[in-house]
Amino acid sequence: MLRFWYVIIISLPYIIYYLAKGSYIEKNTERYSEADRYRVALHVIHVMKRNGRIRTSVTGVENLPAEGGYVLYANHQGKYDALGIMDAHKKPCTVMMDAKRSKMIIVDQFITLIDGCRIDKTDIKSQVEAVRKVTKEVKKGRRYIVFPEGGYFHNRNAIKEFMPGAFKCAVRANCPIVPVLLVDSYKPFEINSLRRVKTQVHFLPAIYPEEYEGLTTDQIAKLVRNRIVDAMQQKACA
Repeated sequence: MLRFWYVIIISLPYIIYYLAKGSYIEKNTERYSEADRYRVALHVIHVMKRNGRIRTSVTGVENLPAEGGYVLYANHQGKYDALGIMDAHKKPCTVMMDAKRSKMIIVDQFITLIDGCRIDKTDIKSQVEAVRKVTKEVKKGRRYIVFPEGGYFHNRNAIKEFMPGAFKCAVRANCPIVPVLLVDSYKPFEINSLRRVKTQVHFLPAIYPEEYEGLTTDQIAKLVRNRIVDAMQQKACA
């Protein structure tokens, strides 16, 4: 958390500027496209990375579907996860996030800026509505980041089981599933140090509807997790 608060303090002028800009955009949504909002979000991420001394290496961009909506499913390690993926993903995308965590200062405004989906994991109705929202928007061409582990707690590079329910939106949207491997993504905001850190984002080959057709969400969850685990093991042996 040391780096988190350090970045906020030294980035305060930028934060005030971007919060004001985000508020203006929300009041004038008809004048700003998703691409416009995403550019602002990327500026925020770039400032945070520079001031936080964070570098992220990226592979597999060629695995991202060229057109249409899709869902990116990644292992979950910490607060930097979605930011690292977005920084590596140049086309606009957004994220499904736990409603409680999304209400943190700055995070709240950021999720609003990228028009993310907030989900209350303690409320079945909220979960159903979140799946409907993501399904509908992916069908229209939006791209979503989902963390099927459901959370993180000092798991670092260990990968927990994936929740089958997280895959309902992709199945109902009949869209490509993009497994994403995050390596050392916990380091920026979990390690109490201001030393330079490097994280990794690896976009793995997409799984298209014809490949998962006929599988249950439980089977799809295992398929996606196995691909991410295998990729993690390959990185560890490299």
